[in-house]
Amino acid sequence: MPVTIDDIRRVASQLPRSYEVVVRDRVKFRVGQIVWLALNREETEVGFAFPKEEREWAVASEPDLFFMPRQSDLRFNWIEARLDALDEARMRELVIDAWRMVVPRSVGASIPDP
Repeated sequence: MPVTIDDIRRVASQLPRSYEVVVRDRVKFRVGQIVWLALNREETEVGFAFPKEEREWAVASEPDLFFMPRQSDLRFNWIEARLDALDEARMRELVIDAWRMVVPRSVGASIPDP
């Protein structure tokens, strides 16, 4: 069953230092001022922190799930995914990994691997 914004919210809101904001009708999660996860307005796609050097490989290996961010966002550690291609376990893994990219290691280590 595909995940929803409520599923993502349930995971992301429980992570230390993470908080939700709405910017231009889009739900985003931040740590400090860093946006580490954002949904599109329709809440059908999610973008999140992801290593740039692994992005092309991820898109090539799972094109039904991942796609490249828009041109202006290619400079960031960011990737996009389709919610209808995500299951609960994979979403949890991706959300926690994205959050770990923006928090200190000691904070990231406080949450067990999914």
